[in-house]
Amino acid sequence: MDLPRSHALRKGRRSIPGYCYLITVVTKERFPWFSDFEYAAMACRSFYSDSVVAQSDTLAHVVMPDHVHWLLQLKGELSEAVRLYKASVSLEVKPGMWQRGFHDRALRSDEDLRQVARYIVANPLRAGLVEDIGQYPYWNAVWL
Repeated sequence: MDLPRSHALRKGRRSIPGYCYLITVVTKERFPWFSDFEYAAMACRSFYSDSVVAQSDTLAHVVMPDHVHWLLQLKGELSEAVRLYKASVSLEVKPGMWQRGFHDRALRSDEDLRQVARYIVANPLRAGLVEDIGQYPYWNAVWL
């Protein structure tokens, strides 16, 4: 059931260097790997690994217990950037921990990147994980 949708997403996906994308990647069976401090911290660090940075600039991210939201500006290929990120995290946590594929949305040039970043960073508030974003350590944005 998951495979046709993933295939349809890949079919229409375009990688355009310089464009900004909002990415969501989900753990397999929504297992909450990132409820563990070490795993969540490592998932945050992986956005800045050399291999990921070669493909994209991270503008904002939040690591939730069972998924990740990532706002990036693409330098290379979108699928490669996501593959490298997922591989970096998997090496430290568990091989095969991710659901196949990912969701992406290319942002229009008139969209306010800061507003998108605020929406991403506010995920822990909307999920009821914290009452103040300052209480949630697994996020970052270039506009700090």
